[in-house]
Amino acid sequence: MLGLRSAFIHRVATSPRQQLHHTFNNARVYTPRVGLFPLLWSRTRRDGRYKSSTAQEPKSGHIEEGPNESLVFIDNIFPLRLSFLLRLTNLPFFTDPEKVLQKLLKQLHDDQSIPAADPLNIAQRALPSSISLQVKQILPRLREGGAYAKLLHDQNVSPADIEAALQDYLEKKSPKPWFNPFRSIGSHLVRGRPWLEDLQRFPSVKLRVEFLPNGPGTEAAELSEETLYTLFRTYGKIADIKPQPSGSKDLPKYATLYYRNIRDAIMAKNCMHGFVLSASEGGGKDGTVLKMVYEQKAKARFLRDWLMAHPRIVIPIVAALVASVTVAVFDPIRTFFIKNHVTHTFHITENKIYSWFRSQVMRANEILTFRHRDSENAGLSVVWDDRRSIIEQIQTWLIETADTFIVVQGPRGSGKRELVIDEALKGRRNTLLIDCKPIQEARGDSKTIFAAAREVGYRPVFSWMNTFSSMIDLAAQGTIGTKTGFSETLDTQLQKIWQNTTNALKELALEGRKKDDKDSELGDDEYLEAHPERRPVVVIDNFLHKSQDSSVVYDKISEWAANLTTANVAHVIFLTNDVSFSKSLSKALPDRVFRHVSLGDCSPEVAKRFVVNHLNADADEGSKGAKEASRLSETREDLSELDGCIDILGGRLTDLEFLARRIKTGETPNKAVHEIIDQSASEILKMYILDISSSSSSSSNGSNNNRSWTPEQAWLLIKSLAATPSLRYNELLLSDTFKSSDAALLALEQFELITILSQNGRPHSIKPGKPVYRAAFQQLVSDRVLCARLDLAVLNQLIGIETKAIDKAEAELSLLGGLPGPPREVRGRVLWLLAKMAVSQRKVEGWEREGKALKEVLTREY
Repeated sequence: MLGLRSAFIHRVATSPRQQLHHTFNNARVYTPRVGLFPLLWSRTRRDGRYKSSTAQEPKSGHIEEGPNESLVFIDNIFPLRLSFLLRLTNLPFFTDPEKVLQKLLKQLHDDQSIPAADPLNIAQRALPSSISLQVKQILPRLREGGAYAKLLHDQNVSPADIEAALQDYLEKKSPKPWFNPFRSIGSHLVRGRPWLEDLQRFPSVKLRVEFLPNGPGTEAAELSEETLYTLFRTYGKIADIKPQPSGSKDLPKYATLYYRNIRDAIMAKNCMHGFVLSASEGGGKDGTVLKMVYEQKAKARFLRDWLMAHPRIVIPIVAALVASVTVAVFDPIRTFFIKNHVTHTFHITENKIYSWFRSQVMRANEILTFRHRDSENAGLSVVWDDRRSIIEQIQTWLIETADTFIVVQGPRGSGKRELVIDEALKGRRNTLLIDCKPIQEARGDSKTIFAAAREVGYRPVFSWMNTFSSMIDLAAQGTIGTKTGFSETLDTQLQKIWQNTTNALKELALEGRKKDDKDSELGDDEYLEAHPERRPVVVIDNFLHKSQDSSVVYDKISEWAANLTTANVAHVIFLTNDVSFSKSLSKALPDRVFRHVSLGDCSPEVAKRFVVNHLNADADEGSKGAKEASRLSETREDLSELDGCIDILGGRLTDLEFLARRIKTGETPNKAVHEIIDQSASEILKMYILDISSSSSSSSNGSNNNRSWTPEQAWLLIKSLAATPSLRYNELLLSDTFKSSDAALLALEQFELITILSQNGRPHSIKPGKPVYRAAFQQLVSDRVLCARLDLAVLNQLIGIETKAIDKAEAELSLLGGLPGPPREVRGRVLWLLAKMAVSQRKVEGWEREGKALKEVLTREY
């Protein structure tokens, strides 16, 4: 510390009123080696001037006293607040505070224009002139706000007379330093042997008094409270004295003093450290040495201790406060961002400057940009003209007050999203599009929450906090036995997102309302019910996408959509590929009839016009004119093949657009169709047959197979639909391959291999999932090797089924044969079992012959 490391030799000539008996030109002080200033100042009177000199290197941490010398400690000559600088000595970027204070004290000492600011002058003013004294040395203690003064006196003056004169002088004069005008300077005779250490020990009102033996082989006495009070009360008021606990085995023995004022503790420590208490004073037979150490007083932390001791009360309260702060601070921000997401305020495509700049760039780059846009618009305009009645029907439903869902159902690639967003809602400002696909495909609760928040513009979102809170909740449950309430389930998090979205949509619906409207007296709910055209529109795309994996997200979305429609907050439109959507939506609105629109494939006429318009829109790279560009269908002779190609592809928009793009690259329609069929056949083989075969084999080895159908079931459908355009649903269930279970059929419909058509609310027929799939099925069946391999697998499955039936009949016959004297009543059962075994055996023999022929194909052909 600076106070411990700084030592000054201050040799001062006494005032004229004092008698000077000696002159000390070579005064010497022994101070610690570590941390003390090498430059020690001395002030010696020479012709009315003072000069600085250098003392020898300190060798000891104690102050040596010679004959007729006494040591006093003068308090309150330095501010105690300076000690905070000493705590910064370990910081690498902070300048050494010792050097800073050394320089400051030297400047104050040399500059005599402000004597009151010099701490050495303050120390001199605390010494009386009534007795013959000479100040030999002054050792400042910056850390403790005081200084030691070594005094030289006459032989006939005792230390007790010096202390009495000091006390009487200070009581009468009461000198006060400039930095502390409310407390006078104090001074006491040093009775012990001070230790000038520079350890990280700072002044405190709590003093630890240790009782040490006076020499080797001696014992120290444990002082009583009365003795300690007698010794230390003279330095200030003592708040408490606590002896060492009776059961403590710590050595050396000690007691603890609590002073009311920190400067009183400083005075006691500096005056009594190293004091030897004789036997007559209660120090035992050989005397006892008192060692003084500062102890930092523990701060009272009743509130913190109570909080730590009652986690069952504190943690739920903290959770409630966090939730309240979150709602009060973040919910308005999130609602603001959701509103901007719905109104597209921050979307750059809605910006007028961006729109103008984009139009200029498009004019300059007409070939690359304008032509592509015209191609898409020209092709889709034909489809929209064909579906104009559906578009108008949806627009009519949006201005009606019926509180139910609008469902647009159709296979993938039928143009559901484009029909609703680009046509039915064209020009409508407050529209919110939610794509369920990224939400459902997200892995983990955090990613699911983030995906749902991104779809509605909910931000800021702390999805990682869900995992962190779960860990805290788990730790608290193991500690206190109950959950803290910090963690929230996925349902709760999604509910918060949907609730904030509801609030934002309602605010948008009521934005245009004015106080002077004719229906201003209506409440919010009545107003929205009376004005359905002002409600925002929520479009939920890819509804029930991969619903077989988990239905939690779809259940919450359905419930939220039901609340929007019943509360007249918004219109809700569902876009789905699943024909069984009513099962999921009926849970949310069980008493409503949904407004349903089915989108199928385009008619051959519309499909042909779609392809031709795609080709004509950008046939000429120069875009010389619509009239000249429209001649492409007349100049290309191979377009006469288009009718037959469309009969194969059907009216699926994605396939038709793919066909048009391949034709534009220079391929003939027939070649383009064959390429599409080859690609579809490869996808079918990989997705429904080959991958399942490998997964089935791996499943037998212990891995998990999530598919609900077997390769044999998929191949039976492919082979049957290659021969006929449609299959009877119930007839297919009678086959041994499906075992009267429709789970595999429903799963294959979900994966779009087949389409199940319904009549009167029940499934009645099965068709390929896409029109082009029938041609792909026929191509797969025409592959003799593939067909032989998969037919052999089907035959092996059938043989296994019949073999199990034979084994079961044999076991029952064996059981019946064991009866004593077979009764007449079981003869019919025995004959039936024998007939069934014969039928099964004939089937097995026939399948074995077929299998032999198939194996020959596999051995002959590649």
